[in-house]
Amino acid sequence: MTSFIASTSNPANGAGILKCGETLAWGDLPLLTCEHFRQAVIDGLDAGMRILALYGANSAELDQLLVIAVLGDGVRGMLRAMAMQIAGSYPAITPVCPAAQRFECEIAEQWGILPEGHPGLRPVRNAPPHVTSSNRSPIAWNDFYRVAGEEVHEVGVGPVHAGVIEPGHFRFQCHGERVLHLEIALGYQHRGIERSLRSAPEKLRIHLIETTAGDSTVAYAIGYSELIESLASIVAPPRSQILRGIASELERLANHAGDLGALAGDVGFLPTAAYCGRIRGEFLNLTAALCGNRFGRNFICPGGVKNDLEQSAIFDFKRRLKLAIQDLRGASELLFANSSVLARFRETGRLSCKTAQELGLVGPASRACGLERDARHDFASGIYRTRTVPVATWHSGDVLARAYVRYLECCKSAEFLAELFDSLDAGPFRCDVKVLRAAALAVAVTEGWRGEICQVARTDQHGQLVSYKIVDPSFHNWPGLAMAMRDQPISDFPLCNKSFNLSYCGHDL
Repeated sequence: MTSFIASTSNPANGAGILKCGETLAWGDLPLLTCEHFRQAVIDGLDAGMRILALYGANSAELDQLLVIAVLGDGVRGMLRAMAMQIAGSYPAITPVCPAAQRFECEIAEQWGILPEGHPGLRPVRNAPPHVTSSNRSPIAWNDFYRVAGEEVHEVGVGPVHAGVIEPGHFRFQCHGERVLHLEIALGYQHRGIERSLRSAPEKLRIHLIETTAGDSTVAYAIGYSELIESLASIVAPPRSQILRGIASELERLANHAGDLGALAGDVGFLPTAAYCGRIRGEFLNLTAALCGNRFGRNFICPGGVKNDLEQSAIFDFKRRLKLAIQDLRGASELLFANSSVLARFRETGRLSCKTAQELGLVGPASRACGLERDARHDFASGIYRTRTVPVATWHSGDVLARAYVRYLECCKSAEFLAELFDSLDAGPFRCDVKVLRAAALAVAVTEGWRGEICQVARTDQHGQLVSYKIVDPSFHNWPGLAMAMRDQPISDFPLCNKSFNLSYCGHDL
């Protein structure tokens, strides 16, 4: 295979600054005290950055636990990584940055490190193996928040649900029909994806990544491949980047079409529900024709893609895509022109732009609140470095906005796909992957259909993976669903839940 070498390392980087596709020498990662680390994170947030990842990791070199933060500046497309050495506790970041809340809960749960001053320590994966009576929060890990008062009652749903829904527990504090507070408890599956990635044989890792969230197979595989490529100092061939982009946008179209149909079904509008079920199948069939699998499995790999698209098939792809998007437009116009649908969607599960920003929401959920957050634009990699997809936003932050943003993204993705098919020039579709850079850290940020997926990997002195962190978009967005239910009738929960459509398995890593 052809080898495409790129200058992806950043050896002069002493401030922990890098971009997607670059690597950071482990010795160049700033190692700060607890106070300086906390202040550096706060200063970064004040400067317009946001938390992409915040997690604990063992350091064999220092023989001590580190907490690593990756901040992102979407305006400049820059990332900043930093670390702190820690023992039993550290001053919590959450009081000044609500977006850090779940990250700090996870650190406490996984490593027994207490964020002092954290306003509401809770388990994020339902099994705190490292927390002991000596370092646990004053709030018991198995307690739920409760509201007291006359006519206040509690409704528990799950974790076992009907049909094939994955396990998750929802506990509502209600006054009559009005929801005062919703607490969401996840993590019943204990999948061990991150741990398996550190110890799995190289050839098995891509298959593990593809199972992180099966409906986001392509997005996860692209992120992992770009991470390995940056550590190997290579760039995938241009043709493979276009093919990856086609697969990614088809995945977005299939899932958005499915969500529009499901939202229509939740309010009993059957024409769009029936149409979108079929249309989703059309996009999945196109994915199968490209990848050999309806969910994009076993197509993307480090160095490119595993199989090519014949030039003779492009005309048929474009024809089928045009017909599918025409049908989707028609089904969506029926949905958004119906007065009863609009009455049900409007003002339901509304989130303000301020709340979305404070919670660190990503993906369509953030864009429906007016935030222009899209990793394809903010942290462009692969085909998105040279070709852009306009960011689709709306302003009302309710179910209508979350549905309409999905429709707008479908339209923009279809236009973008037509451009990609027209630009698919001849050339290799895969290159060799060389030995990974030793003692280095790399970050990949991709935009899945649910939102931003962040993957962080570190190698040891022998170029072997010793740390792998995944942040699924749902990790950011579950608190958004809880806030959207405040002061809503409890009967609105199925519709609000579907409008976010967050991942259980992508959370339980």
